[in-house]
Amino acid sequence: MTILTEFFGDQSPFKDLLPGFQPRAGQGWMAEAVAEAIANSDTLVVEAGTGTGKTFAYLIPALMSGRKTIISTGTKALQDQLYHRDLPLVGKALGRPVSTALLKGRANYLCLQRLDQLTDPSRMPLEDLDEVRQWRYRTTSGDKAELIEVPEDSPIWPLVTSTADNCLGQKCPEYSKCHVAKARKAAQEADLVVVNHHLLLADLAMKEEGFVEFLPDADAIIIDEAHQVPDLAVQFFGVSLGSRELERLVDEARTVTLPFSQPELNRRIDGLQTAISNLRADAPRSEGRHELNEIMTELRAPLDTLVHTLHDVQVAVADISDASIELEKIHEQLASMAERLAILVSDDSWDGLRWLEVHPRSMRLHLTPLDVSEKLRKLIGNGLQSWIFTSATLAIAEDFSYFGTRMGLVGVAGLTFPSPFPLQQNGLVYLPANMPQPSDPGHTDMMLEAVTPMLDFTAGGMFCLFTSHRALNNARQWFKVNKKVLSGRTLLVQGDAPRDDLLRRFRQAGDAVLLGTGSFWEGVDVRGPALSIVAIDKLPFASPADPLMMARLEFIKRQGGNGFMEHQLPLAALSLKQGAGRLLRDQTDYGVVVLCDPRIKGKRYGKMFLDCLLPMPSTSALNEVSSFLAAHK
Repeated sequence: MTILTEFFGDQSPFKDLLPGFQPRAGQGWMAEAVAEAIANSDTLVVEAGTGTGKTFAYLIPALMSGRKTIISTGTKALQDQLYHRDLPLVGKALGRPVSTALLKGRANYLCLQRLDQLTDPSRMPLEDLDEVRQWRYRTTSGDKAELIEVPEDSPIWPLVTSTADNCLGQKCPEYSKCHVAKARKAAQEADLVVVNHHLLLADLAMKEEGFVEFLPDADAIIIDEAHQVPDLAVQFFGVSLGSRELERLVDEARTVTLPFSQPELNRRIDGLQTAISNLRADAPRSEGRHELNEIMTELRAPLDTLVHTLHDVQVAVADISDASIELEKIHEQLASMAERLAILVSDDSWDGLRWLEVHPRSMRLHLTPLDVSEKLRKLIGNGLQSWIFTSATLAIAEDFSYFGTRMGLVGVAGLTFPSPFPLQQNGLVYLPANMPQPSDPGHTDMMLEAVTPMLDFTAGGMFCLFTSHRALNNARQWFKVNKKVLSGRTLLVQGDAPRDDLLRRFRQAGDAVLLGTGSFWEGVDVRGPALSIVAIDKLPFASPADPLMMARLEFIKRQGGNGFMEHQLPLAALSLKQGAGRLLRDQTDYGVVVLCDPRIKGKRYGKMFLDCLLPMPSTSALNEVSSFLAAHK
């Protein structure tokens, strides 16, 4: 492994390519472990603490192996960063070109056929449509991430991208120019392909069902941010159907059947539209997740009506489906949705949990399996590939059993490479005394009264991370009443602007206070003095009423286990590890993690949470916090 040592040692080519590059022993050791796993087609689990440099530690051995490799990341943003920033840098370090490809789900690529078919511009934002129409002649990839002028959530995108259901495939008039087909062809030919977890899991789900997968066969699959995979896998191996899918299908059916102008067909399509609207009207008003069995009395009639009207449209379209490829695809979609709906509304026993997800303008039915570890074990443990799982949060005190059990990784050992940053000197955990129980209505107020005096100890900024939107809104109200505590600092609140914009403003301000919930607990990187305090309101236990949690707890109960000890507790500990990991992002960063939950000291399991934050010391004395921050100015 002498060549690998060269890349991560004192004479590394990265010294000239990366400002501030420093050799890190853990990075070199991880690279050697990855190289060995690839060479032997083994499975490897690696927890690499912040600052280890895990991205280069798996990229270089993957590229040097000569093996076909797929790398999966947690988000499309990380996917773009890896492909557009990290891989070119590694290519320079290697001194030779690297054959790579970026592949996303088809909904990320412009569909020229659907763009040309748009006929009713009155129902869409014309400025966005004009931007897309101009961009089609500039783009070579068709990746919508290129077109920053059009928001990612613009209603134009579903109309100018395709789905597996409505794609015309090789029968499409624009197939020779298809961006999805080109991206997949490039992926088949490249030595290394960068995907995201959603695409990888969709591919695995297709394999599990016996369909031909769309990702290329690979010798090695490397999964970064692997802690996200177990929960995502549960969703991909389940069944779901949403109101927006149904409404989009109704619109497409109207357009495609228009030349036939059959009154009976139009009546049936109208009936399907009404059934969708009635189901949404009868669904619970409160946003969030609801167990379907508890609300089935109210929804049985509208669901039955939806089943019948969907079937009626399917039968009517079947009579004319051979008239065009578009009609054939509409019929296939109707049949697919009818099949999914039948499974979702059936009372027949199925080893899973049925639930409803309610959003402000849509809803989605789900059937979630209780456990997917056996399916994952069969797909991963075939012995034909190397699988490498890595993240900063996979183990609890170097114990990987929680992650391994959920992934079906039987007997797979894990390696831990702690952060090379001086956490013991630069980090401190503050446990404010006399905090009320998390269930106390005044908990958020007491939390803010405990943490805002710390703003006097630092010129830097503060994150206040909450475990619920209710607490976030309570905090917003508290700051409205107590504006003086900010002393002129900027207050930024999740929801007031896109996350990336809030983070940009937070970095620019240098001393701002940001209030956030789940989306700020991971994947957020603020380096330097702009962030010196991360205050967390409660231990991040997921609600036991959450359907995904209920499904997992039910499975553990059936196995004779303890759901709290085996799932809720380790999941919360790893979530806290993620949240606290927002603080120290660089060698010279320093700061304080504030935990405002008295259960850390009052419950026996509290030590597990503190152990996750080692080697940072902890204190309950505010004067020690003041001294710590003063010493690091």
